[in-house]
Amino acid sequence: KEQNVLGIEGVDTRAITLRLRETGCLNGTISTDDSLSDDELLEMAKSFDIEGKDLISTVTTAEPYEWKESTDEEWEFAGDGGAQRVKVVAYDFGVKRNILRRLASYGCDITVVPASFPADEVIAMNPDGVFLSNGPGDPSAVPYAVENTKKLVGKYPIFGICMGHQVLGQALGGSTYKLKFGHHGGNHPCKNIIAEGIQQVEITAQNHNFAVDVSAIGGDVMTSHINLNDQSCAGIESAEKQCFGIQYHPEASPGPHDADPAFKKFVDMCRA
Repeated sequence: KEQNVLGIEGVDTRAITLRLRETGCLNGTISTDDSLSDDELLEMAKSFDIEGKDLISTVTTAEPYEWKESTDEEWEFAGDGGAQRVKVVAYDFGVKRNILRRLASYGCDITVVPASFPADEVIAMNPDGVFLSNGPGDPSAVPYAVENTKKLVGKYPIFGICMGHQVLGQALGGSTYKLKFGHHGGNHPCKNIIAEGIQQVEITAQNHNFAVDVSAIGGDVMTSHINLNDQSCAGIESAEKQCFGIQYHPEASPGPHDADPAFKKFVDMCRA
């Protein structure tokens, strides 16, 4: 109550697990309104559908702003903010602040812009790189973000996380689809399938319901990571176009830090 966070108790989680195992993800309703009947609550759950929903337009910033804050010293473990600074434009699709902190810790001076910010205005800012953030909803429902990204691909290094990865995947010619079982939690194993000479698995934090279908993507774009739980695409990369995306959260805190080097990889691309 002090934090205004909703919680539930007295739920048979085993019964829920058995049902979800067969049907996949289902909507639910949680309410503190005792006047609502079970039928009304059920109808509320049935009436919501995340597919086709543009939710990033409801959470993005209204105006561009500068971000300066880096990771607090007591939590820092890998940044290199003292090296050459780079200018990065970050599209806010619902960006997590800790992503911005990690970028700043690795040497980025960041301008955060709205989800629909025109690509031509980004080009006019002459950044060293472009970041596409995480965010909620259906990635196929945000064509404006995809079109802006298409105009930027090949001009600047681009790094996408979660929704940003899905937007980048579409900009490169792919599509997205809804997963039967969304990926949620802090222990998803993802295998790097392009690393040379090593078998590298990252334990990752994930929170999404959609994935990228790479079957229609051509050129040198390749799947860089797969989710070992269901073999879905967990990362894409193009050396020629200087862009990459990952379906998971390297900034997770608390959470595994296996994927934190992705930030350094992006910044190194911007400095090259």
